Amino acid sequence: MNIYENCPILENKRFLIRLINKEDCDDLLEVYSDKNALPFFNSDNCNGDNFFYSTKERMMDAILFWLSAYENRWFVRLSIMDKATSKVIGTIEICYRVSEDAFNNMGILRVDVRSDYEKEDELYDIISLITPQIYEMLGCCEVITKAPIYAVERIKAIKKLGFRKSEHLLKGGHDGYAYNGYWTAKQ
Repeated sequence: MNIYENCPILENKRFLIRLINKEDCDDLLEVYSDKNALPFFNSDNCNGDNFFYSTKERMMDAILFWLSAYENRWFVRLSIMDKATSKVIGTIEICYRVSEDAFNNMGILRVDVRSDYEKEDELYDIISLITPQIYEMLGCCEVITKAPIYAVERIKAIKKLGFRKSEHLLKGGHDGYAYNGYWTAKQ
């Protein structure tokens, strides 16, 4: 499967995950202007962007960039829809990482959700939907995700999915900064 040629739609009882689109702007503005969610967003190695967008224009600029990144095969940004409300409550970013550190040739999984979804059960339902598929989508055997020590609910969810705390630091490609808080899972 090549995710850049055919982006799948994944769903379970609670959530639907699909490629982001411009119509997600209003819902995503609620996510990315949520100051309580901001500490859980993984902005490591993102050129200083912390993913806090407080205007519709800034949110649309981000969506357009994410769509361009998909077209250029840099990374894939997927929307997470809560099927009960038909609202987009977050995004997932995935990409294949080529680096000169311990995380070379691994998939990266970033999950950003509104703060009211930063709970073990919700995160488990979301991450369990994409994790089994990510290896084939990206052509990798191992995946990394970030969960800082204060992300207690997130850590409980990813542990259930087989992620293990890594002792390695992720070396930033732009500035060489070393980031911590990464967890890995193998296929």
